[in-house]
Amino acid sequence: MLKSTERFTTRVENYVKYRPGYPPAVLDLLKAECGLTPASVIADIGSGTGILTRMFLENGNRVYGVEPNQAMREAGEQLLADFGGFVSVAATAEETALPNQSVDFVTAGQAFHWFNLARTRAEFERVLKPGGWVVLIWNARRVASTTSLTDYEQFIKTYGTDYGDVTRTNLNRDDLQAFYSPGSYHLTKFENQQLFDFEGLKGRFLSASYAPEPDHPNYEPMVADLRRLFDAHQVDGVYTIEYDTDVFTGQLAAG
Repeated sequence: MLKSTERFTTRVENYVKYRPGYPPAVLDLLKAECGLTPASVIADIGSGTGILTRMFLENGNRVYGVEPNQAMREAGEQLLADFGGFVSVAATAEETALPNQSVDFVTAGQAFHWFNLARTRAEFERVLKPGGWVVLIWNARRVASTTSLTDYEQFIKTYGTDYGDVTRTNLNRDDLQAFYSPGSYHLTKFENQQLFDFEGLKGRFLSASYAPEPDHPNYEPMVADLRRLFDAHQVDGVYTIEYDTDVFTGQLAAG
């Protein structure tokens, strides 16, 4: 199994094209509940190609995009080159290379489940200013709200090379509460969705770290089954994937 910091090296093109963004309401939430302003300094950990980073840059924030994977980081650098507030950092969640008490927010979009929780907590506590916030975000794919989503989940279980080992659902509420303790967290959910033609649905699956690559013996059967899945559930040539965007907000110290 590849190390978590290496798993997305060959997925960058599909990741950029087909991974979902985050609803604008996420920013509204952070402004209302956490005091986010354009002056807030952000450390976006596991920033990847910059999907979440861009949201804060467009808000006027200075953002340190901390990403250990070179291919993902370089894609983010290229895509975010026009933002003067962006600083790319080749580092990990456990060792961010950021100064002590240097940021107002630490964020992680679709990444926190890859981190070593004990070491990451100590690092977040070190880099956050007093009263700073930790914001963890996932686009959690709905797996049972429609027959098409139930069938897509089964498809992933069938062809995902190690899906059960790396899914975010391995991280539970007790893990999160222990991470924020002695503080606590609040969960807010937003609706999100993506609309795909067949090539888009294929690219979305191939952006996942557990998808078989072209040299894998299951690759061609996977593509054929995905075509059957698409044909069975598309409406006017469109396959819909629905998400709950889960936003966990909290402080590491008791309020």
